[in-house]
Amino acid sequence: MPVWIPITLAAAFFQNLRSALQKHLKGQLSDIATTTTRFFYAWPLALIYLWGMLSFTAQPLPTMTSGFGIYVVLGSVTQILFTFLLIWLFSFRNFAVGNTFGKTETVQIAVLGFVLLGDPLSGTAILAIFISVLGVLVLSAGKAGLQLSNLVAGITQRSTLIGLLSGFFLGASVVLFRGASLALEGGDSFLKAATTVAVSTSFQTLLLCLYLRLREPGQLRKILKIWKKAGLVSIVSILGSICWVTAFTIENAAHVRTLGQVELLFSLLFSLIVFREQVARLEILGMALILGGIVLLLLYH
Repeated sequence: MPVWIPITLAAAFFQNLRSALQKHLKGQLSDIATTTTRFFYAWPLALIYLWGMLSFTAQPLPTMTSGFGIYVVLGSVTQILFTFLLIWLFSFRNFAVGNTFGKTETVQIAVLGFVLLGDPLSGTAILAIFISVLGVLVLSAGKAGLQLSNLVAGITQRSTLIGLLSGFFLGASVVLFRGASLALEGGDSFLKAATTVAVSTSFQTLLLCLYLRLREPGQLRKILKIWKKAGLVSIVSILGSICWVTAFTIENAAHVRTLGQVELLFSLLFSLIVFREQVARLEILGMALILGGIVLLLLYH
């Protein structure tokens, strides 16, 4: 078995586990504080990982250009927004549905590329987008049924808009962080990725701590008080980041992202077994349509 396969499966599992742990923390922390737990204890681990890479490879630290700084700042902010919106979404929809909306980023990137940049769309890509949009309509209707009025109401309700917006920011962060890594001068792909993760995680922690200190100072104390739970979120988060970065470095991105859609299966299992949530048949159908559209787009576009 190629090594990228278990690494990608681990990345998808860690990402799902992180979201599950953060959903669990929603009852103890505010949504923005819960978002902060993703980064709060992760930055020293990211720096240790970077130090290990520098020591192991005997390479110098890549040169950070102004372009790298811009990409890192924008990527960090969009990733924070994605995480916050996903956690907020858990207040309205179950765990599996919330994560599925976030995965629409692949389709949104293709549509935005066509609209804004004139990127060509093949017949297969158009079919994949149509299937995914149909899946969003079905998923947004939830348990209400497939009547036209329910589909229209579902696509315009708050939870659907939050979900789609979270997917947009996820897609933006992926593109921006890739741009940040490519903007570094010197070092191999692994070292560039490690540098990007370390710098962005440190910046995100600083930014969120400043916000909490000014707006919700009591939440910072709570994060410190429940350091075991919050620390676990950060550890799982950084492990997921390392696995994703490694997988994307050693294998074609389309293959990694396609296999990574197994995260939706993990989401469904977490929703049913861990959170004991009710998942309607229509919601499962919507998830399946979105998954099918994404895989079709990744493999054949």
